[in-house]
Amino acid sequence: MSVDVTGPMHERYDEILSERALGLIETLHRAYDGRRRELLERRAERVAAIAAGTELGFLPETKDIRDDPDWRVAPPAPGLVDRRVEITGPTDRKMTINALNSGAKVWLADQEDANTPTWENVVGGQLNLLDAITRKIDFSTDTKTYALKPDDELATIVVRPRGWHLPEKHILVDGEQTSGSLVDFALYFAACAQLQLDRGQGPYFYLPKMESHLEARLWNDVFVTAQEALGIPRGTIRATVLIETYPAAFEMEEILYELREHSAGLNAGRWDYMFSVIKTHRTSGKAFQLPDRNSVTMTVPFMRAYTELLVRTCHKRGAHAIGGMAAFIPSKDPAVNEVAFAKVEADKTREAGDGFDGSWVAHPGMVETCKAVFDKVLGSEPNQLDKLREDVSVTAEQLLDVAATPGEVTEEGLRNNVSVAIQYLAAWLEGTGAVGIFNLMEDAATAEISRSQIWQWRRNEVVLDTGDTVTTELVERIADEEIAKLGTPDHYTAARSLFLEVALADDYVDFLTQPAYERFN
Repeated sequence: MSVDVTGPMHERYDEILSERALGLIETLHRAYDGRRRELLERRAERVAAIAAGTELGFLPETKDIRDDPDWRVAPPAPGLVDRRVEITGPTDRKMTINALNSGAKVWLADQEDANTPTWENVVGGQLNLLDAITRKIDFSTDTKTYALKPDDELATIVVRPRGWHLPEKHILVDGEQTSGSLVDFALYFAACAQLQLDRGQGPYFYLPKMESHLEARLWNDVFVTAQEALGIPRGTIRATVLIETYPAAFEMEEILYELREHSAGLNAGRWDYMFSVIKTHRTSGKAFQLPDRNSVTMTVPFMRAYTELLVRTCHKRGAHAIGGMAAFIPSKDPAVNEVAFAKVEADKTREAGDGFDGSWVAHPGMVETCKAVFDKVLGSEPNQLDKLREDVSVTAEQLLDVAATPGEVTEEGLRNNVSVAIQYLAAWLEGTGAVGIFNLMEDAATAEISRSQIWQWRRNEVVLDTGDTVTTELVERIADEEIAKLGTPDHYTAARSLFLEVALADDYVDFLTQPAYERFN
C-alpha cells in the first residue's frame, strides 16, 4: 500500500485510519483523481467561455434525457422517506448529540461549509459519527451532560463531504495529495456503512458544489467502486445533491439521471447559489451584479425560477426536493425572536406550498417552527412526491434574469459583508466552521458571498447609497473600523489579511477556503 498519513496519530485514530479505509482511499484516488482534476479544469474553461460571450443554457446533447418520460430515481431509502425538517451542523461531539436529539428527521453531518478541515476535525469528526452510530458518544461540561435519546427518536445521519475542489494534504497516495471529497467519503464509508445497514438504514450523503452532470457521474462511479470493494450491495448508498452552483441549475435533471440508482433528491442551497452567480459571471458587468445580500430573498425572479424548477424536476423523477436554510439562532431578546420567527415561518410556508418535501434549519431551536409548517401541509403523509408541479415551466432566460433583482448596494450592506467575513474567517482559522454572528449561523457559504460581492462591487466601481464608490481604500478603511468595533483587533489580524487577499485581488480566487487551508500545517 502506497498511502502515507502525515498527520499525527492521536488516541483512537487507528479506528478511522484503518487499513480498510486507507486501502479504499488508495483505490479511489488511483481510479478517479485524474478525472476529478480534469473536471475542475472544465470549470475554469466554462468561466472563460462565459467571459468570452457564451451563455449558460440547457444542454442540447442531453435533451433526450430530459425528454424521456420513463426513468425514475431509486425509491426513498429507510430513514429518508420523511424529511420534513433537516438540521445542519458540524461533527463536533456536542453538536453531534444535539443534532441527533433535535427532533429533526435528518441531520446533515457537515464536513464541508460548517467545518474547518483541520486534521483533528477531519478524523475527530469521523470518530464522533462512529461513536454516535454505536451509541458510545457522550459529552459533559461543568454544568451539563449530553447523551443520546432512544434510537427511534434520533435523526437520520447524512454526511456532507468536502467539495471536489479541496485537497487533503495529510493523506498522500503515491506522494500526491488526495481529494478531500474522497477522503471524507471513504473514511465514513469504511467505518460506518455496514454499521448503518445493521441498524436498518444505510450510508447516506449530501454532495456539495457540483457544477455538472459529469461531476455527478464521477460520484456515481465512486459509489459503485466503493460498494464493490467493501462488499456492500450496489444501490445501498443514497446521495442528495445540493444545487448550489449556477451551472448545475441548468443540469438538474441530468444530475438526477447520473445518480439515479443512488439518488435521494436535490436541495436548494441558496447562499452558495448566489455566490456561484457572482463567481460564474464575475466579469459580466452590472447585468449580474447583486444588491446587498440580505435583500436578495427567495422570491426575486431568478431565485424563484431556480426553486420552482428544482421541485418540478425532482417530483417528475420521484426524487425528494429539500428547501433552503433558516440560519436564524434564537436570541435572548423577545423582540428579535418575534421578527425572526415570523420570517422563518413565512419562508418555510412558501417552500411547503411550492411542494418542497422538507427544509433546513441551523439550530435546534428552529426545528419545531419548521416542522409545524410542514405538518400543516403534509399531515400524515411523509412527503409531497405526488405534487408534480406540472404548472411549472422555467426557461433559461428566467434563470439568467439576475438584472431584475430589486435592491441597492448600501454602506450598511458593505459593512455587514466585511464584518461577517472577517469574524467568520477568524473563527475558521482557529478551527471552528459554524459561527453565530448577528443572530445568524454563518458558515463558509455566507463568507464566500460576502467577499465575492465586495470583489464584484469594487470591479464594477459601484456607488453606494452614501455616494461613495467602492474602492480598495474604502474597503480597507471599513475593515479597520469594523474590527475596532469588535474590541480585540489583534485577534483579527490573520483574518483581515486573508479577507483582503480574496476580496481585493485582481484575479478572483475560486474558493476562499483554498488559501485558508494552505495556512494550516
